[in-house]
Amino acid sequence: MTFYFYDLETIGVSPKHSRIMQFAGQRTDENLQPIGEPDDLLIRLSQDVLPDPEAIVLTGITPQSTLADGLTEKEFLDYFNENISEPDTIFLGFNTIRFDDEFMRYLHYRNFFDPYEWQWKDGRSRWDMLDVVRMMRALRPDGLEWPVASDGTPTNRLESLAAVNGISHINAHTALADVNALIELSQKIQAAQPKLFSYLCEMRSKKKVSEFVMNGQPFVYTSGSLDSGHEKTSVAFTCDQLPDGSGAIVFDARYSPKKWINASEAELLEALSWKPDREPDDKLPFKTVQYNRCPAIAPLSVLDDSTKKRLSLDLDVCKSHIEELTDNPELISKVTRALLAKKAEYQTAMFPDETSPDTRLYDGFFSDQDRDKYKLVQRFKKEDIASFTPDFQDGRLNGLWPLYKARNYPKLLSPDEKSAWEHHIEKQLFDSGDKSAYAKFLERLAKVASREGLNKDQLYVIEELKLYAESIAPY
Repeated sequence: MTFYFYDLETIGVSPKHSRIMQFAGQRTDENLQPIGEPDDLLIRLSQDVLPDPEAIVLTGITPQSTLADGLTEKEFLDYFNENISEPDTIFLGFNTIRFDDEFMRYLHYRNFFDPYEWQWKDGRSRWDMLDVVRMMRALRPDGLEWPVASDGTPTNRLESLAAVNGISHINAHTALADVNALIELSQKIQAAQPKLFSYLCEMRSKKKVSEFVMNGQPFVYTSGSLDSGHEKTSVAFTCDQLPDGSGAIVFDARYSPKKWINASEAELLEALSWKPDREPDDKLPFKTVQYNRCPAIAPLSVLDDSTKKRLSLDLDVCKSHIEELTDNPELISKVTRALLAKKAEYQTAMFPDETSPDTRLYDGFFSDQDRDKYKLVQRFKKEDIASFTPDFQDGRLNGLWPLYKARNYPKLLSPDEKSAWEHHIEKQLFDSGDKSAYAKFLERLAKVASREGLNKDQLYVIEELKLYAESIAPY
């Protein structure tokens, strides 16, 4: 078993619509000692997407640098699957499960690689150090210094943790710098709290999580969605399993369910909405736990007296809240329906119906026949690419083919294919006039450029973005 710490720098926050600009990673042994040389690669930005200027100013990685020194997505994935995705590798990072892993899945999908195999096949798995940090801070804080933000609230940002713990983190928000800082932080966690580190590493499997969560016993749960005033940690009790078996609905037993017993489903749904001024008591004390996201969970036995005091956890009170809940099964049914409705509402708002095959990773799994065909595509030589006519069963793959070919093999396009690709770029960037992707890019760029106190590196990046916009203008 080895760990592979990795980090991405991207052109935006949406894995559906944005792209990876930089990938960096370092393999370590089980004791977190580096093995071999790190990987630090740029990935070429495709012509049919525009970056968010905020992201580019933050990282300093310009589109021009990726075009000059970057690999195509297919070239990167060949390297990744041949040199990085080794058997028995645990892929991990800092918030990788919710962010970086999603970008990697879409990257594989767009380029006819299985979106998931790199994380589970041949003994591979994934983990995330963010919730490990959160649980250590809550349960076993000895061994690290813990930063607070300017307003006095706790913060678990990697750069803040590095600063207060004497970890070198020069060039934060460049992928390799973040990887190196996280490895050093993880070494400190493993040295200071080896039992916690080992336990959470073992609990990363979906099977172990589901068995633990569904065993009928209350448990300690640490999550970024819980109250920061109590170190993001509480006692949770499982109410119900999600209909598709992917996770469970749990109750935050810190709070009494009484005020919600007679609430309508509409009121429950409204209480699930995030509002910055909403008090903890006014939030619905229920949430979903996804089995495949390595949640930080532990038995109640980890709570010693000092920890319970520090977290303001009274187990007798929590037990009474659980009894109140179980005495009102109709509330559990209403909450389940409200949570499922909220999930559907969120998906509709954030991910409206898409026609572009690029965005449709989660529309369903591919047939075995299609999987066999796209594995052949991975091994194609240039002459195969030029002559291939897609005949997949799944329309998504047929729609992806011309995009894949144009992005990775532009010199192989026929005149008609080149014309279609240029039309696609024009549609993606310039449709809708002053609401087009290009117009929004210029608007955001102007906003960033108008800030006071920009340093010379940021000003250089802004000028490069202006030049990049001009290079696109002929379309």
